[in-house]
Order: sequence, then C-alpha cells, then structure tokens
Amino acid sequence: MIKIQYSNCRTLIYYDTKGNKFELGCSAFKSMVKYIQDVASKDEAGGVLLGRYILNSKHVVVDTITVPSNHDQRLRHFFFRSAKKHQIIIDNFWLSSDGTCNYLGEWHTHPESDPVPSSRDISEWQRKLQADKYDSDCLFYVIVGTRKINAWKGLREGGILEKLKQFY
Repeated sequence: MIKIQYSNCRTLIYYDTKGNKFELGCSAFKSMVKYIQDVASKDEAGGVLLGRYILNSKHVVVDTITVPSNHDQRLRHFFFRSAKKHQIIIDNFWLSSDGTCNYLGEWHTHPESDPVPSSRDISEWQRKLQADKYDSDCLFYVIVGTRKINAWKGLREGGILEKLKQFY
C-alpha cells in the first residue's frame, strides 16, 4: 500500500477488465489529496470529475475536479453534493473548452486507508448512472482514502459497477 504524499504531483492510472484506461491527472490528484480525512475532526469532501475522452482510444483523462462548496452537506461519514454550484462549474468548463471538457463522474473521501463504497455510495452511483446527463455509456467514481485512492467504473446499461485496477 502506498502512502499518499501531499507534496508529490502524481498521475494515477487505472484499467478496467477490457483494457480501457482511466487516468487521474496531476491537477485532479493534487486537489483531491487536500481533503484526505487523516484526522478525526475532518469531514468527508467530494465533487465531480471533469475531463476528456481521448479520440480513437480507450483512454479517459480527469483533468480537474470540483471541490466542496458551502452549499454541500459534509459530515465525518457523509457527503452530499449540492447540484447547483457544481453544475455552474461543469457548464463553464464545457463552454470554455468548446465541448471537450466533460462530466465524467464523482469523487469523495472516506476516513479509511483502503476505501470501499458504502451501500449508500453504491445506490447513489447506480441512481446517477440512470438520472445524470452525460455523453458516454459510463461514469467513473473515485474514493480518496487515507492511504489509497480507488476508482470504479459504472455502466449506464444495467448499472453494473466495476472496481478498476490501479497500475503502479
């Protein structure tokens, strides 16, 4: 298990079972690790993943994320993202990128070293697969733990969730 270093700028690479590549870019990584719940008083945090589908490939890159706003609900073991504030950011990135920066999914933190989704996370992810508006057949979900960052891919068709394998 690798301890997450605050000062290092890393790109994290994950693969699904079909060889599709999911990449958390350096900027997204640096933003996420600022919210690691490494002390008892720190609440969960989260936001949305924004990035690109690389043309003619099976490669998705998360370039940036939204971070918690004062309209979000944050507790030690709970995070609820307020749609309105984050949607404004999503729309601005979409417009300023001429439609190349897409909503790719969601991220949040857990106060555990090797994070796993709760039953609430799973039901919310499956709801988003059906309810959210997005330009692909899947969404991605990232949970930032205290020592590891894990990722999942959710398919719109059938709401199937697959844990992605990290490439070290």
